[in-house]
Amino acid sequence: MANDFKNAIAQNVSNAAGGTTIYTTPATKTSIMLELDIANTTQNVVEASVEILDSSVGASAWRYLVKNAPVPAGGSLMVIAGQKIVLEAGDKVRVTSSAASVMDAVAAILEDVNS
Repeated sequence: MANDFKNAIAQNVSNAAGGTTIYTTPATKTSIMLELDIANTTQNVVEASVEILDSSVGASAWRYLVKNAPVPAGGSLMVIAGQKIVLEAGDKVRVTSSAASVMDAVAAILEDVNS
């Protein structure tokens, strides 16, 4: 099967515990997250956290890529820019905001790289 490029997009990222899951690697697949951008849609500085679930360890094995990183008013944060994150089957990516409905997130994913 061919590799597929996908965008994982979340609008109005949650500020509740557990944030917003923007991507889950499908069963039997491996994916590479090529880029992750977070946009602040307000005129105030907000903070963003990004976590990855290592499903091979367990359902509570969330690990931070960035924690409480400031995102400037009307600006953006490039969480992944140039480096690559390998995501195995069942791994998840979630974003949490410091306030409700103030940011969007877009991840560029190369999916099915192990076929």
